Parts: sequence; C-alpha cells; structure tokens
Amino acid sequence: MELMAEYLVILSRRDLAAAGFLFVTWLCTGLLIEHPPAWRVSVTVLMAEYRREWMRQYVARETRIFDAQILGSLRQGTSFFASTCLLALGGVLAVIGNTEPLQGMAEGLTRSDDPALVWQIKLLSVVLLLAHGFLKFVWSHRVFGYCAIMMAAVPNDGNDPAALPRAAQAAELNIRAAYNFNRGLRSMYFALAALAWLLGPFALIAATVAVVWVLLMREFSSGPHAILTNGPI
Repeated sequence: MELMAEYLVILSRRDLAAAGFLFVTWLCTGLLIEHPPAWRVSVTVLMAEYRREWMRQYVARETRIFDAQILGSLRQGTSFFASTCLLALGGVLAVIGNTEPLQGMAEGLTRSDDPALVWQIKLLSVVLLLAHGFLKFVWSHRVFGYCAIMMAAVPNDGNDPAALPRAAQAAELNIRAAYNFNRGLRSMYFALAALAWLLGPFALIAATVAVVWVLLMREFSSGPHAILTNGPI
C-alpha cells in the first residue's frame, strides 16, 4: 500500500482525475449498454432476444449443420481477438520493461522531464484494460463451448419435453458468451483511449469521450440498430 501511495504521489491531480474518469466511464458505459432504458434498447440487448429465437428455431430444425457453423464462427472470433489482445499486451509490457526507449518516446510526444516511472504507470492502465479484455475473450470462448455441448444435448424430436428447456439453456449460455465478448471489445476500445494518456490528462479525457461516443452510437443510433428495431432501412 505504501508503495502504491508513492506511485500515486508522482502523478499530478489532473492525471489522477483523468484516469478516474477513464475507468468510471468504462464501467458506466458497460452498465448502460447491458442495462439500457426501456425506451431505447441497445443492439446488445436486441441481439440477445434474437439469440433466444435462434434456439427456438433450432429445436424445429431437422438439419443442424448450419447452427454448428454459426457457433464455430463465433468461437473463431473470440479466439482471434484473444490472440490479438495477448499480442498487444505483450508489446505494451515490453515497452514498460525497457525504460530508455520509453523516456525517448515521452520526450518526443510531450517534451516533459517526467521520470520513466510516470510513463510506466500510464502504460499500466493500458495493460490492465488489455488483460481484462483477454480474460473476457477467453471466458467467452469457453462459454460458447458450453453452449455447443448444450445444443448437442437438445433432442432431435421437437415434441420431447426436454427439447425446449435445453434450447433455452443453450440460448442463455450463448447470450452470456456474447456479453463477455462485447466486454472484451469495450476493454480494447478503452485501452486505445488510455494510450492518449501519454499526451497528457486532457488528451486522455478527449480520447475517452470519443470512445464512449463511438460505442454509444453503434449501440443506440447505428444502422444495425435501426434494422433490428424497424426493419430494413
């Protein structure tokens, strides 16, 4: 705790306020997207209902190869982003571990004489967000695997009393996996915003606002949102 306090003292009040704004906004954006107001539902919540409908149609479908292909592509997407996130995480850790290039980069960006520790702390926020994103992608990949097993346990006979309950369970697993995948994506978005901290606290705030605007526009005012709510545009 004393060591952490010493690190925080090195940062200015503006830096601490900007970092707090980043993480609070990250949490609040996720809450708003996953628990939107009733009058303006997000794409994430709308797609959750279509995932449930997918499983209801799955029960009545005789040939289920198409469903397996869709689930396979979803798992490939989570695997791709987990690998990308891990590579980015390794790159940032490599920069943190070598202070001399870090100081040179800092001088080129801001011409400040801050010690290397300041820049390491700023990049640590990127590491935390990327690590969170990686863990969410890995968990999403695993839950999609649970969904695949549950789908395989759905009887081929739609009249079987176990068919609809198991399909409903598969749908909820699918939704949980999708939510975790979206959380991982949001962490990557905010990790990009956190890189702006190298330019100063005001740059971090501006980048955070820009990321929030992009995420909310895509969830509440995008073309896919209009299609899901009103049909083709």
